[in-house]
Amino acid sequence: MKQILIITDGCSNVGVSPVIAAAQALQEGITVNVAGVIDYGTIGELGSTEIREIAKAGGGFSQIVGTKQLAQTMQMMTRKTVVQTIQQAVNRELTHILGEGGARNIGELPPAKRAQVVEVMDELTETSTLEIALLIDASASMKPKLPAVEDSIRDLLLSLQSRSGLSRISVFHFPGGRMGEDAVMDIGWTSELSQIKSLFGRLRMKGATPTGPAILQVIDYYRYVTLGEQKDMEESYDKGEGMLGDYVV
Repeated sequence: MKQILIITDGCSNVGVSPVIAAAQALQEGITVNVAGVIDYGTIGELGSTEIREIAKAGGGFSQIVGTKQLAQTMQMMTRKTVVQTIQQAVNRELTHILGEGGARNIGELPPAKRAQVVEVMDELTETSTLEIALLIDASASMKPKLPAVEDSIRDLLLSLQSRSGLSRISVFHFPGGRMGEDAVMDIGWTSELSQIKSLFGRLRMKGATPTGPAILQVIDYYRYVTLGEQKDMEESYDKGEGMLGDYVV
């Protein structure tokens, strides 16, 4: 199961619409969730609207939260997406197996059968392979919120470690550090969650918010990056200015 989890305050202002980009991710089998950490006022209202629209287009969930609730929100959305994905797959199989005249979703099953299916779903939730690409808004408006974002990522990683299934994570931030760079990979796919250190030591805050182009870049990463290519990217990136300039997965 593939997810993009965006942490942002909304109000993208560069490049393709993030709503269009999220819809493309969904077409590629990648669910897009958005945790919004926004301020009050007109800008906050605009950001909230964009956040909801991105998640809707990406088939995922959105939540507007304060920094204190961010960690729990990220864990909740990750789990809800896994459950939703499994339930959709189960519903498709029911229609395929039972035909149009049979049960089309779990709720239409007899209680005994429903309990059996739910038990299998609970097991799959914990054992299925899960890939999460974290996409972190590092625009200037997010600067005071970054300590909470960092703590929340650590908590998310701890929750993923408790799963019995394989959990892999990658981390990107946007915008990139160079002119015209939409996003930067900070950590490639890794299952060594406990070894991830501080993410924000070298982060340079920028003003623009290219959320849409950043989503498209993560889609390309899902689509094309093999383990060998990832190693090349990490070695190249290790010489750059990303969050983890001194760390190689």
